[in-house]
Amino acid sequence: MSPARKYLSRDVCKNAIANTNSAKAAARYLGVDYYTFRSYSKLYKSDDGTQTLFESCKNPAAKGIPKFKKDGKKIPLLLDIIEGRVGVESYDPNKIKYRLIAEGWIKEECALCGFHERRVIDYRMPLLLHHKDNNKKNFKLDNIELLCYNCFYLFQGNLFNNKDIEHIETNLQVFGTTEAINWELDDYHLQRLKELGLDNEIEDDPNEFVSRK
Repeated sequence: MSPARKYLSRDVCKNAIANTNSAKAAARYLGVDYYTFRSYSKLYKSDDGTQTLFESCKNPAAKGIPKFKKDGKKIPLLLDIIEGRVGVESYDPNKIKYRLIAEGWIKEECALCGFHERRVIDYRMPLLLHHKDNNKKNFKLDNIELLCYNCFYLFQGNLFNNKDIEHIETNLQVFGTTEAINWELDDYHLQRLKELGLDNEIEDDPNEFVSRK
């Protein structure tokens, strides 16, 4: 006897769509197979009534999902990285992180405390990708988790060195960790700003909201 199929309400389907960028990602976000999600999301209409929820989340062009490279080389399937079939040395770990989120492989919240608040000015969320075995090349799903800054500090260690803390508290010169911060907005966060209706403000200068001055 086959197990009963998980029931998905309209609100559950809407929430999954709002937090992902494709139907397959929404299914993974909910922990159900794609066909179950498709069946239920086809039952419900979008808020404006013009299409089904399933139609509203189709994303054949992968819009809003960051790519790994811009040099024209073939982009590997994320599953190949997760299962260790391709090396990650040539790829930006931040883009792997955001693609894991965007495609629904990991939930965008702290794995320990559930924190998921966003900063209004640039829609960023203070979450760090933590490799449980400390091997930065191991992206197996049972080895990676997102941690908020607070939980990372409590359970893993310091985020900043003494010079960084001194800078934060006294406005002295930046040293060490914070020198490596990339202040440019990537495609993932630009898309989120557009969803907030801030695309007009960032059109001329996409880094206006994260100026270091």
